[in-house]
Amino acid sequence: MSWGAIKRAYQVARTFRQYRLIELLPEQRRPLPLKLMDASLFWVGRKSLDAHPSVRVRLALQSLGPVFIKFGQMLSTRRDLLPDLFADALAQLQDQVPPFDGELAKSEIESALGHSIDTLFDDFDITPLASASVAQVHTATLRSTGEEVILKVVRPDIEAVILADLALMETGARLVHNTRKGKPLRAIEVVEDYRKTILAELDLVQEASNARRLRDNFAGSPALYIPRVYPELCRRKLLVMERIHGIPVTDIEALKAQGTNMKLLAERGVEVFFTQVFRDNFFHADMHPGNIFVSREHPDDPMYIGIDCGIVGSLTENDKRYLADVFLAFFNQDYSRLSQVYIDSGWISADTNPVEFEKALRKVLEPLENKPLSQISFGHLLVELFRCAREFEMEVQPQLVLLEKTLLYIEGLGRQLYPQLDLWQTAKPFLEQWMAEQLGPSAQMKRVKEALPFWLEKLPEMPDLIHDNLQLSKALLRHPQGVMERYINQRRTIHNSHYFLIIGSVLLISGTLLIGKFSTIWPSITLALTGLACWAKGWRLNNQ
Repeated sequence: MSWGAIKRAYQVARTFRQYRLIELLPEQRRPLPLKLMDASLFWVGRKSLDAHPSVRVRLALQSLGPVFIKFGQMLSTRRDLLPDLFADALAQLQDQVPPFDGELAKSEIESALGHSIDTLFDDFDITPLASASVAQVHTATLRSTGEEVILKVVRPDIEAVILADLALMETGARLVHNTRKGKPLRAIEVVEDYRKTILAELDLVQEASNARRLRDNFAGSPALYIPRVYPELCRRKLLVMERIHGIPVTDIEALKAQGTNMKLLAERGVEVFFTQVFRDNFFHADMHPGNIFVSREHPDDPMYIGIDCGIVGSLTENDKRYLADVFLAFFNQDYSRLSQVYIDSGWISADTNPVEFEKALRKVLEPLENKPLSQISFGHLLVELFRCAREFEMEVQPQLVLLEKTLLYIEGLGRQLYPQLDLWQTAKPFLEQWMAEQLGPSAQMKRVKEALPFWLEKLPEMPDLIHDNLQLSKALLRHPQGVMERYINQRRTIHNSHYFLIIGSVLLISGTLLIGKFSTIWPSITLALTGLACWAKGWRLNNQ
């Protein structure tokens, strides 16, 4: 471990001691390594003694800097693991990082492009427009067309900082996981999710590709606009994109001042989300308010503008169908169906007792039955369903975690824009129509058309396959034991032949390559001959 890593580890341990984070775990569930670490720093003073534990966690992560701040933000979305009080506290973490020197940013941009900025851009503003933990944004105009653009450049050396902090997090996660009391915390799983998320944000070429795909999916849409990307100017550490001049979606006063139709704006947010998930199977998974703007044009017919497309999600066709089934089963208060959907989907074990799981679901969901649907949070419903399934050892589904996070963002934003938003009224017709399209006659005909070329290709083989299976069935009926023994022996012979062929080939090639490497030639020849003998035996078995 380098001296820098040791210093960082000490800083993390000291911060944990200062904010008494070990006390968040019950005494009997505190892993011994954490106890020893905390006790060894007995001279470190305490901070925020009277603060609630959730506040102490937020303050500790905030003091550790950008990587830990983003970790806390990600952790706030894991409401299936955290109590709401902690999730709410972590969601308040602000990614406010001082900008780095503009001249250094210019140098990084020129290094990425391999050209002087002046050869491609005019009016480059050395003062950043915005700054975050991973990247910084500057404005300019394209010299060739005069179009306004933004240049997003990754912070110098941030990747090394991120990898070092990830290594510390992973070491801590393994220490916790390897204790008998620590396994239920799923620390390794949580840190691995974070690793994927933050490393994805470092690759701006991938972000550019995501943005172009989302833009194509909503081309001509009145609901969502994704700024144009200039892929020929994008690099792994540089993104060049059209500059937009929208209103931040959180600036409610400015939106109302221009006469924005707030009800339609809120409903369109829900429609955009479900369209991305169910129609396109490709959704922007980082739609927090800082990444969403509203166009200043035609406020009576408002349009969202989405930026920062580094994190995206997608679902399998089965996941989409099961997810729609989950929402519709709850809407119809069909808990038996809801229980079966979780089992059929593979989200929980097929060995789960459906009756017991249905009872657990009823306990969670029946209190919601008397509430108006407009007062029930779609996102929090999904969280509660996942929490309930956790008790039945539901395996974490990364794509569903991203979906859950995005739904919470969208729903919270919609109700901030228009408190009377009835998300169910907007979503239910969409889900019912989508399910009808998936299961209706036209959908079945589409699947038949897609599979037809494959069936036509296999059609000439069908008579032989049918004949062989009928013969095998007939033989099994007459002499079941003998047929099965012959089948097993045949499979064993094939396995053994493959084994000898592989071993023989390896020895033969090794013996040939090692000729001249020994003081005498005989070891190489012996190795090659042994390989040849093995290969010959395998060939004989394969051709019996």
